[in-house]
Amino acid sequence: MSVKRSSTTVTLHTPAAGQCYHERLPGMTGAFSRIRSTESQNTLVGVLMASLPSPSSTSVIRPLGYQKKLSCGYCKESTGNSSYYATSSNMKVEHYQALVDRGWRRSGHTYYKPDLTRSCCPHYTIRLDADKFRASKSQRRAINRWNRYVLGSEYMSKVSKLYPRSREEKQRRRKSSFDLEAAVHASEYASLQRPVDPRTKISIEPAHKFEVNLESDSFSNEKWDVFLPYQMTIHKEAESRWSHASFKRFLCSGLDQKIIKSKGVARKLGTYHQCYRLDGKLIAVGVLDLLPHGVSSVYLFYDPEWEDWELGKLSALREIALTREAHYQYYYMGYYIPSCIKMRYKGSYWPTYVLDPESLDWNLLDTDLRKNLDTHHYFSLSGNNKRNQNVLEANGTAEASPAPVIPKPEPDIDYTSLEVDSEDDSVDETEIPPGSLFDYHVPGILSQEEVEKLKLDKWKFLLRNGFVEMEDLKGWERGKLTDPQSLKGIAAELAAALGPEVVKGGSAVNLFYDG
Repeated sequence: MSVKRSSTTVTLHTPAAGQCYHERLPGMTGAFSRIRSTESQNTLVGVLMASLPSPSSTSVIRPLGYQKKLSCGYCKESTGNSSYYATSSNMKVEHYQALVDRGWRRSGHTYYKPDLTRSCCPHYTIRLDADKFRASKSQRRAINRWNRYVLGSEYMSKVSKLYPRSREEKQRRRKSSFDLEAAVHASEYASLQRPVDPRTKISIEPAHKFEVNLESDSFSNEKWDVFLPYQMTIHKEAESRWSHASFKRFLCSGLDQKIIKSKGVARKLGTYHQCYRLDGKLIAVGVLDLLPHGVSSVYLFYDPEWEDWELGKLSALREIALTREAHYQYYYMGYYIPSCIKMRYKGSYWPTYVLDPESLDWNLLDTDLRKNLDTHHYFSLSGNNKRNQNVLEANGTAEASPAPVIPKPEPDIDYTSLEVDSEDDSVDETEIPPGSLFDYHVPGILSQEEVEKLKLDKWKFLLRNGFVEMEDLKGWERGKLTDPQSLKGIAAELAAALGPEVVKGGSAVNLFYDG
């Protein structure tokens, strides 16, 4: 995936008079020219970088720019989807949390923010308030069915005889609401009672040994042997579509891992694989981004032999329980795409909230909002309210006219091949819109005036193994924010897409190096 703009000459000037070096900077192409290293350059750059942080402690982000993919993986229409793209191989979890709350999503090291107004299938970020979650009847049925299978009737019968419940306990359990945490752990081997049978003097074992572990997101042949059949069987993809390298890039190259303590509970942050094993065999893997304020479900793949057991529901319930137990607060389910039936299931987890693309507020996905999303090709509750208020003020009336309904196209969706949202990083045919990003008024993107307030002069710029500040680049002060072919214009577009939390929170721009 690459964005091509005309070349720009960038000059770094240093405090030493008369000392400078030049480098041709192709605006944003797939392979950037590297700065030529000389002893004098190393000395000069060292002066600038002496007091700046190292790249390892900073999110270094490389802009790929605003572009339009000429095909859509959801409706297969040629109108495609427009997004702003960037890459980062060391995105900090705190920064990614801020990006997710602005409508961003990642695929491997590729990060993208969709333009909902110029997409055939608008993507709305959706999340669940985990502490308030109430399981539906079908969700309870799925977990109870799985638990009965894993435990087996013999185990359940023997244990119930050894540990009979009192009448009061039975009545209390009937009256109490569904206990999510108890249900998801009920058949996990580590949580089971394995009493000794008084007759045989042997511990009573369940029919199957079910284990769930949060593991590193590293590659293994065990995971690959589940992933490839899943893609071929469930998504109908050719075996040649995937290689070890593409699998690693897609699902094994996530956020750096660390552990923090919050409310007396140790919480893991970063990307992990939640692995589900039955009788020692891996049957499913949930790829999770554990963020400061939420668990983000990235992808799920499973052994197709277990398709009838609703592993999607089981894994979602297990992930919601993880969110509650470790106090992550929110469970992010990626994107809600109203036109895609395979994505609409996300609204069945209650209560879910959809990110308003303009105000960036979270709105409850209730009947009214769902109806508006279904009947409008693009909908913003804040934008709709603002329009109504403008009408009231203009007309001086007590009622506002309803928002205009843009007819929604009826796409020919291939429902069989869609289950979770993903943006692969393959090189698809793309179109680079002319002009500046600011010309397109993308929802959730900062305006030119808002970017000017960020004072980009002090933003860090990656140079080999350290940083300089933008204002130390010769010609920076003469550049224009609205010139997409200037360094200042490129940085301004990136800042507009990232938002103030990331720009002012210790990030840096990378234009020269891959990754």
